Amino acid sequence: MFHILKSTYLQPPDVVNETRPAHLEWLKGEVAAGRIVLAGRLEDESGAILITGDLSAEEAQSIVDHDPYTAAEVARYEQLAFNGAFRAPGL
Repeated sequence: MFHILKSTYLQPPDVVNETRPAHLEWLKGEVAAGRIVLAGRLEDESGAILITGDLSAEEAQSIVDHDPYTAAEVARYEQLAFNGAFRAPGL
């Protein structure tokens, strides 16, 4: 299963930005490991979207649990799973 992890910021931008450097370092590691294949802030900057590789629900939850934004309580996540039946080559 692939997962869409939609974050919603719970704090004002200045508070979110205090944790952003740690979040970005964590995110780079998740991308390098192939657990996250695409990520970015929403256009309105109210949160972000992370799209995982082919992972179990437990692995996707572990991603959320280890995000510095979660630990700092500046964001919460909604998790949506889908089977990814149609994929671009290489995914």
